Amino acid sequence: MTILVTGGAGYIGSHVVRMLGEAGERILIVDDLSTGIADSVLYGDLVVGDIDDAGLLDQLFEQHDIEAVMHFAASTIVPESVENPLKYYRNNAANTLTLLQACKQHGVGQFVFSSTAAVYGIPENGIASERSALRPINPYGLTKLHAEQMLVDLSRTSDIRHVTLRYFNVAGADPQYRIGQSTKKATLLIKVACEAALGQRDGVDIFGTDYPTPDGTGVRDYIHVEDLTAAHLKALEYLRDGGNTVTLNCGYGHGYSVREVLDEVRRASGVDFECRVAPRRAGDPPTLIAECQQIRELFGWQPRLDRLETIVEHALAWERKLLDRSQVSTDSGVDP
Repeated sequence: MTILVTGGAGYIGSHVVRMLGEAGERILIVDDLSTGIADSVLYGDLVVGDIDDAGLLDQLFEQHDIEAVMHFAASTIVPESVENPLKYYRNNAANTLTLLQACKQHGVGQFVFSSTAAVYGIPENGIASERSALRPINPYGLTKLHAEQMLVDLSRTSDIRHVTLRYFNVAGADPQYRIGQSTKKATLLIKVACEAALGQRDGVDIFGTDYPTPDGTGVRDYIHVEDLTAAHLKALEYLRDGGNTVTLNCGYGHGYSVREVLDEVRRASGVDFECRVAPRRAGDPPTLIAECQQIRELFGWQPRLDRLETIVEHALAWERKLLDRSQVSTDSGVDP
């Protein structure tokens, strides 16, 4: 049977597609390539299209024996969500509704949803468990929470069972450097810092140095994309074994400040790139760290790459590969 992966050409989705392919799964990917990269899809069949197209979804469900859906397609940039909230209500909430309607109509019983720790807003003491209050402080988190609630309500009135995974800060790249974070003008701190170290940016802005944290900068729980990918395959296995609907945090349970991350990128690259102090960004919590024991106990999930040094090493190596690829294309007269 087939697994439908929406947003499978994006950063996280493409890593999950790769691991599914390595496991011998049959995969169908739908991505509009607005931010995804077609070359990042290493397995399966890619359909270029938007999940707001109900007709396209009906056609795909009718043509393929789809067992499960893994839903990554979304807009994910917090500052942009504050500036352009309607884009996020459309892409993250309305489009998820269209997808869920198709799943119900065609009898899909298993659904893995890509959610975010942004649904917690500013948790007490900066640590969020699955039982923490849900108080998102930006449209990104709010629209993801709306999508979560749709799934919960649908599961009460249908046979669909789902796993919702709430990601903390995802970083790094495939350890074999086949794919990584390739989105242009990305805002993820580790990618931005690696680009600055390689001369692709003129420096890094530190948004806020007056937070109530040890060094005044925001603290985040960084999880390697490879460990996060493995959690998705565990989620699929859990649903196939008859597991009930569940929502789980995906993080390591400890955090690093912005300054600590920048220092590690400087150390790994040997480059003392410029860092500029800038005002706080709207929608940024001071500290956000996962309580993540539940996913370890339920899935038997054991992270393998839980070191900032490893995450930065893989991210930096991927950026070097992108830079080399761009230079080869430029030297060959090909637009990269």
